[in-house]
Amino acid sequence: MSSFEELRQQIQENDLCHRCGGCITFCTAVNYGALELKEEGYPGYKDRNLCIECGICHMICPEIEDLNEEIQSLAEWKEPVGNVVSTSIVRSRDKQILDRATDGGAVTGILSYLLEKGVIDSAIVSKNVGLFNREPFLARTRDDLISSSGSFFDISHGMVLYSEHYSTFTPSIQALESIKRTGGRKVAFVGTPCQVAAIRKMQVLGVVPSEAVYCVFGLFCSGNFSFDDKARKTLERIGRFQWNQVRKINIKDKMYVLLDDGSIHTLPLDELDFIMRPACRYCQDYTAELADLSFGGIGSEDGWTTVLARSRLGLSILKNAQDNVLESFPFQLSSPDLEEQSVKKRMQKLQRSINHLEYKRKLGESSEVLDSEYRRLLSELDSLQQQHTEIKLEPGKSVSASEVSNTLDRVIEKAMQKKKRSLEKRSELGMHSRMEI
Repeated sequence: MSSFEELRQQIQENDLCHRCGGCITFCTAVNYGALELKEEGYPGYKDRNLCIECGICHMICPEIEDLNEEIQSLAEWKEPVGNVVSTSIVRSRDKQILDRATDGGAVTGILSYLLEKGVIDSAIVSKNVGLFNREPFLARTRDDLISSSGSFFDISHGMVLYSEHYSTFTPSIQALESIKRTGGRKVAFVGTPCQVAAIRKMQVLGVVPSEAVYCVFGLFCSGNFSFDDKARKTLERIGRFQWNQVRKINIKDKMYVLLDDGSIHTLPLDELDFIMRPACRYCQDYTAELADLSFGGIGSEDGWTTVLARSRLGLSILKNAQDNVLESFPFQLSSPDLEEQSVKKRMQKLQRSINHLEYKRKLGESSEVLDSEYRRLLSELDSLQQQHTEIKLEPGKSVSASEVSNTLDRVIEKAMQKKKRSLEKRSELGMHSRMEI
């Protein structure tokens, strides 16, 4: 059985540790107490003598391949970006949530609804606790959720004592430790792709405290950034802003820096490689492929959230939220689109009428009038199909199907770019693909 020492040598010494906190969370939850968070957020021994070398910390690490087949089966994973049951573009109907949201406030809106209905009793999120300082937080009320919403540049939980060290990452899994104390039994977890993978591995193994996790929400992730004061000054120079002017950061296809005066400065992500956390360079998962629901801004207009439903549970949660607390994006069709939709609707109506008449004929209900109407409908449908060969009669597709498809295409394109970069980095180290995709 592999020990934490082997994990440290394999992962930490090769700059592959995501600092997700999964290994520490399990060790603490079962009262082994052998591990703790060290400087700069890395796990390490608290008391080596307490380690029983069970090997579970090794197995639940997102970078270890031991349980990949099991977690992919659990999540019904499919190429190229995991199982995608539906793609939606939504935002919260709640103005208070929207005012604080990074994109459309969908995560906060859904969690608030689940809490209100008693579907969950708490949610693991990250909360702002000071200037650019966030930490894992177990939210139990709507006010808790709203106070923790929005994305801000932060000092990660493991760096609170290092005032000149900044990071965009929060080790949310560590908040699972408090579930045992608070008695939570239906918890929603919100995290990055690496954290989602660790949660799924804990669920596959059935180890505490994963049994309390009701649903898993994943966040699109281009990577997280960590830097010291010297690098901060470089960032100010290339971004043409002052650090004390920054109000909020959003990372999508670029890094968007919102200043106090309302202006927005953008920085291409390829110019930020010098501050990207080492492990993020090797991560292949952009869309949190193992989650129940995945959220991000790619493919949506400003102020809206792209949501991928990946599981039956995720789809059910999303549909209920759309009926009650979320607003769907109002797709605008161009004139050619409107004409095409009008023709398509006529073709669908003709097909339904033809099917109905065919059913009557099978029952023996035949007459000259019925046969004449049947031939007329067939002729009209055939004529429309010849004039509009680009239109296919596909039951179940909505008016906005093409727009939603474009959104998913953009998400997949972004995800494949990350996979490609990751594979190139792994190749440099002589490594193969972690997810074998």
